[in-house]
Amino acid sequence: MKCIKTILTMMSLVLSISAFAQKGITIPLWPNGPEVASADTADRAELTAYLPDAKKATGRAVVCCPGGGYSHLAMDHEGHQWATFFNSQGIALIVLKYRMPHGDRLVPISDAQAAIRMVRSRAAEWHINPDDVGIMGFSAGGHLASTIATHATGDAAPNFQILFYPVITMDLGFTHKGSHDNFLGKAPEDKKALKEYKKLEMEFSNDLQVNRTTPRAFLALSDDDKAVPAANGFNYYQQLYKHDVPASIHIYPTGGHGWGYRETFAYHYQMIFELKGWLQSF
Repeated sequence: MKCIKTILTMMSLVLSISAFAQKGITIPLWPNGPEVASADTADRAELTAYLPDAKKATGRAVVCCPGGGYSHLAMDHEGHQWATFFNSQGIALIVLKYRMPHGDRLVPISDAQAAIRMVRSRAAEWHINPDDVGIMGFSAGGHLASTIATHATGDAAPNFQILFYPVITMDLGFTHKGSHDNFLGKAPEDKKALKEYKKLEMEFSNDLQVNRTTPRAFLALSDDDKAVPAANGFNYYQQLYKHDVPASIHIYPTGGHGWGYRETFAYHYQMIFELKGWLQSF
């Protein structure tokens, strides 16, 4: 009986999501030029805001960072396709098209921090509570999201984080090599420069940066992920637990890497059901 009730609840959730659709509003992130210049001047950062009906809005907002190894962005299944899921719950989704680092970590970091600030600056216009703005990321976007969650301060710091199969560490034994090299640049040969580079690897191994002020988290990953070892997310969860940060982790038996919102992921409906439950828990 309990199983049937759960299935019916999940079907109701799916039907309510599929019945809801909202058109996005796309705006440039840096209308007057970026704070940190990119090596690729044609690469422009922008936000697409999907806002729920004002009467349904809860005030909560999520800034979404798609993945792509810090070389490209999976904007659809790790970005735009999530809009109906969040909007159906009265939550605003803001999809961030951040710029690629090309070895300069400050480029995507500055974009993500500016996105959080912009959402808060438009709180009244977008019916958002500035104290209920989270960040969500997938794969390398999960590294960017967890970087903001563990490094940002003031009005750039998120109130919660949602991470899917995230790159967390810069330790070459566990990280995604492409994301590592694109974010930090390749290791220098000069010994002095290499020493500073190793410090950066530690600084942006975000499991090492968790403290008691780190925002609560939801993590979802696959046990059979060959691209980004599940140890990334699991080690991050352990540090959150160690520092008394409320966190929920879901490790699915299969699925590999990069499933995002794709319904072909065997545990898609279970995942969105669990995420909805977590969002309702605070």
